Amino acid sequence: MTDTLPTAEAAVSEASSDSSQSPQHPRQLKRSIGIVGGTLLTLSCVTPASTLFVVVPDLFGSLGTATALTIAIGSVLCIAVAFCYSELGTLIPSAGGEYAMVSTLAGRLAGWLVFVLSLLVVMIVPPVIAMGTADYLTPIVHLNPSMTGAGVMLLATLAGLLDLRANAWITGIFLVLEVIAAGVVALLGFTHSHRGLGSLTSMQVAGTGGHTDTVTAMLVVSGLAIALFVTQGFSTAVYLSEELENPRRNVARTVLATLAISTVIILVPVVAITMGASDLSELTGGDISSMVTAWSNSAVGTFVSLCVALAIINAGIVMVIQNSRVLFASARDKAWPTPVNTVFAKLGRFGSPWVATLAVGIPGAVLCFVNLDTLYGVTGVSVTGMYLLVAVAALLSRRGRHRHTHAWRMPLWPAMPILLTAVLAYILTQQETSYLLWTGGIVAVATLYWVFYLRPRRETRWLVSIPEDQQA
Repeated sequence: MTDTLPTAEAAVSEASSDSSQSPQHPRQLKRSIGIVGGTLLTLSCVTPASTLFVVVPDLFGSLGTATALTIAIGSVLCIAVAFCYSELGTLIPSAGGEYAMVSTLAGRLAGWLVFVLSLLVVMIVPPVIAMGTADYLTPIVHLNPSMTGAGVMLLATLAGLLDLRANAWITGIFLVLEVIAAGVVALLGFTHSHRGLGSLTSMQVAGTGGHTDTVTAMLVVSGLAIALFVTQGFSTAVYLSEELENPRRNVARTVLATLAISTVIILVPVVAITMGASDLSELTGGDISSMVTAWSNSAVGTFVSLCVALAIINAGIVMVIQNSRVLFASARDKAWPTPVNTVFAKLGRFGSPWVATLAVGIPGAVLCFVNLDTLYGVTGVSVTGMYLLVAVAALLSRRGRHRHTHAWRMPLWPAMPILLTAVLAYILTQQETSYLLWTGGIVAVATLYWVFYLRPRRETRWLVSIPEDQQA
């Protein structure tokens, strides 16, 4: 037995206390995009170029020549994760994404904890990316990273208030530019190689005093949490499932296509940079813009930097769109006190959840002033924990009435989710204690909210809904 309701039933259960929805016509998002638009939006949320230029340099700093191998291992793990998302996303197509899937299959408490972890991710990732904008505008103007990141978040918030179809075209244009930038970096890196393919498994990083250190297997395992974060955005397809045409087919196609494309766009340049860096110190420094300028000239370096800056803005727009849908769905599913649910469930003239958009965009601007390492660490732990709970839900996806529901089904079930659960649990044990404590503390507070507020009101709160027209 699950604790979810079709949206109409969920609305009826609290019609007397929440006037934001009518019992017969609950708030639902309109279907306005096909697989091409969905893939463009999802790829833009992965934001391969900005991830390459903002997140990967930190991996170069800690993993050196082992960075490409770590990302490759993370991408292989993400195949299993993508299978889970594809099956669950077509089985339960809801703007709630992970929490709707897990609540339906593993119970409301598990779904609530996934919601909290996903909320951490969707609130932290945009400012992490946005703060990298200033570095890539340096050829034109010198800006403060935190102030610039906050400005990017506010700009992305304004764009997120527009119609989803309009945003698909905007982000599609920006996506082309960032793919070109990644391609230029890959071409220059391969044509200026200083080491062979064997360097990709040499496990070396520049140490202090000019000597070379060996990257241990445990360090690679600990880096997998960030490596999973590198391609994490492919899950956006399940958040858009309520707005995708024919979600039973297009969600899985979008998830798998996005993972494949983003892995190529990120991994190929990482290999090229590893081979093209003149020495380990330059690689560990992670200043990709300087490498591009050294391989070509300042004009090419400036072009690539500007493309990356646009890619970061693009990522901010798509992430705000995704995050607002999560908050909108939580209000529709009665996660909060009635006045809060009423406000977050409001839809604007373009059909977008405008209050929820502001609620995720403005705090994102504030987070641009938080220590970047802390944001990275908490995000890595949150993503790993979220994937772990999704894998557990995938183990439960073929029992009861869900066994016969029309949906995309993953190969190698149940071996795939069982293996994924074990690997992700091990990766969690290898993360820094401080990041585990930060994330664990937030989850503990969320659990208390469940125990003292949501659970005693189980008839009127956290009624996870599945859009009525998707029940067949």
